[in-house]
Amino acid sequence: MGFVNGVPLRHLFFLVSCLLLALRAESTSSLIRRTAYMVHMDTSLMPKAFKDHHTWYSSTIDSLKFNNSGFENYQSSSPSLIYAYDHALSGFCALFSLQELQDLKKSVGFISAFKDSSFTLHTTHTPEFLSLNPSTGLWPASNYGEDVIVGVIDSGVWPESESFKDNGMSPKLPKKWKGMCVEGQSFNSSLCNAKLIGVSMNSARDTRGHGTYTASIAAGNYVAGANFFGYASGIAKGIAPRARLAVYKVSWNEGRYVYDAAAAIDQAIADGVDIISMSLSRPKNVPLQRDLLAKATFGAMANGVLVSSSAGNKGTDGEILQNGYPWVLTVTAGTTDRWYTGTLALENGLSITGWTLFIGNISNYRSLPLVYEKRRFMCDRALWEIPIGIIICNGYLPLSHQIQNIAQYRVWGAVFIANKSISSEIENTQHTIPCPCMIISSRDALALLEYVESTNSPLARMTFHQTVEGIKPAPIVSANALRGPSLLFPGILKPDVLAPGTLVLAAWPSKLKMEKGWRTFYSRYNILSGTSMACPHASGVAALLKGAHPEWSPSGIRSAIMTTANPLDNTHSPIKDNMNNLAASPLAMGAGQIQPNEALDPGLIYDATPQDYVNLLCSMNFTTEEISSFTRSRNHNCSTPSSDFNYPAFVVSRHDNVTPIVQKFQRTVTNVGEGAATYKARVTYPEGSTVEVLPGELIFRKKYEKQSYNVTISHKGNNDGEISFGALIWVEQNGNRAVRSPIVISPAIYPRE
Repeated sequence: MGFVNGVPLRHLFFLVSCLLLALRAESTSSLIRRTAYMVHMDTSLMPKAFKDHHTWYSSTIDSLKFNNSGFENYQSSSPSLIYAYDHALSGFCALFSLQELQDLKKSVGFISAFKDSSFTLHTTHTPEFLSLNPSTGLWPASNYGEDVIVGVIDSGVWPESESFKDNGMSPKLPKKWKGMCVEGQSFNSSLCNAKLIGVSMNSARDTRGHGTYTASIAAGNYVAGANFFGYASGIAKGIAPRARLAVYKVSWNEGRYVYDAAAAIDQAIADGVDIISMSLSRPKNVPLQRDLLAKATFGAMANGVLVSSSAGNKGTDGEILQNGYPWVLTVTAGTTDRWYTGTLALENGLSITGWTLFIGNISNYRSLPLVYEKRRFMCDRALWEIPIGIIICNGYLPLSHQIQNIAQYRVWGAVFIANKSISSEIENTQHTIPCPCMIISSRDALALLEYVESTNSPLARMTFHQTVEGIKPAPIVSANALRGPSLLFPGILKPDVLAPGTLVLAAWPSKLKMEKGWRTFYSRYNILSGTSMACPHASGVAALLKGAHPEWSPSGIRSAIMTTANPLDNTHSPIKDNMNNLAASPLAMGAGQIQPNEALDPGLIYDATPQDYVNLLCSMNFTTEEISSFTRSRNHNCSTPSSDFNYPAFVVSRHDNVTPIVQKFQRTVTNVGEGAATYKARVTYPEGSTVEVLPGELIFRKKYEKQSYNVTISHKGNNDGEISFGALIWVEQNGNRAVRSPIVISPAIYPRE
């Protein structure tokens, strides 16, 4: 055991962990109401009813009374256990309110409790949010994606970034790799290494940042001390940190062309990549039979390469879901449980926490006057003069307009009052706030305005660069992500899954200038949002699964990701849609949030061969020539055309709101468990529907055995025109696996000609 100044390293790590949580959780009136405490317990007094210390600690915490006075919905409804320890120390670390702490002191075995706030450490966080860990699950099972090759088709790469160093990686490249490190302008072959094993498509030098960012999310190496001007400080790493990277540049400042992307896919297949990550959009208003990107990704699938792509964002990609091909993993974006915050400390002792990404340093600022105009439109219009103080903005215009207006002036500070939930407001801002400003909730605004009106000289001080984790609920589907169904294949559920895509920290070209308002700055890391950020998370998970199960097909990998996805958030409630704050439908979130560890052992998979995809194309009345452009041969077989594709979801399209409809499906599942298994069907019914599953029980006698079943969905019709949804879940008997497929009933949408 190691020691630091006489303190055992395990003890020191324990204390640092708890002190981290103490600082992170400590707040007064807004995001987090509880504080992390280290609690020492006398284990000799553990009641005999408990089988172990962890169970005892959990029961002790659950027995405490509490008051649910949280900030909107972002507050845990009960005390929360963080760590339990049995070796270095006897006790646990947990979040408590002061009243809960007083009640805890009366518990059997309680010795003492303390908090501290001397350390301020956070981790760059999405792998942890997805429950990836070095002890169990997909990371160790795949050896962190070692020797899986991820091809990133984007704007290139900044090879000097520490995320692309090859520390800890074997210099021996996989035998399947056939690619090269192609030199070009400002890029020579010496910049490649055991992590970044190949680049192609003229100069791979990234002049936009997007490619560097997405590549580091999918497969970036470990980097200590990563942060964005103090926010999200910690150890950066990709989802598959030991995977190899091959980068194909297809986006230049001068333009982006589909043929470049198609050529990159073609080259990636020839080079021997396992996974393609492609955060770009298909061309608009192009029918499928003329869609070059559709054909190139079809070719990747036929060659055993899974393509992961983004669902698209409102505004930049229009209003129609992108990349809705059945042979592609289509990924949409959700929030994480981490926020970036600042504190507004009032002179009366009250502190208010607000959301911000202001990057400047105002640590020397003294307390300033609070400036509030009751007529409410101060931040909606031009300022005739810049007041000395912190402006309180409570205007009528959308928050993004108010921020843009105030950002024109070098104000001392500003506080914006959210008209909706802060999560919704954040989506409509440009994230990096170009002034010393923060967004607070309407609830916290009541306390702020009460203080302002109670004194003739209200004062406050602002601090920034804070990071808070454990926000609830999370994930929430991004309001800016495009929704399904796919216009190309309305009978196939799209998007497929939800992945972290909001306010994600990742690598950035260090010499690429960024501008916000009147500020110009440079950074090795950046924080961005969008489905482009979600896609490489799923790409990384696919790479890990390929490493753990190299025999799985692209369809098998996608099936494992979909059927184990979680439709619930971290409060165990249905994931919400930030567009309307209601439960998200599968057309918004797909099957749910990806769960890498569960996808490692899905129990059953819905597999598909290239011929199955050909059968689907054959059902769409394409000509022989049009289908040949996908299959690359006139010898394709269209003898069994079928639109009932073996997909892990069921979509029923209503042609009107009143006519009853009955639709039948057939599915085949493959047992990828270790041996014999029995599964029984369990259905949650969409509103106004019945679902019949025959047989209702599937019995597998060995691994890789296949079983088929039939589903009949009857919908009586309704008058509201709304989407209704449910799920079919195959539950393993005497086991832990549950294989879930969404059921969606929605108004019909017709493919474009």
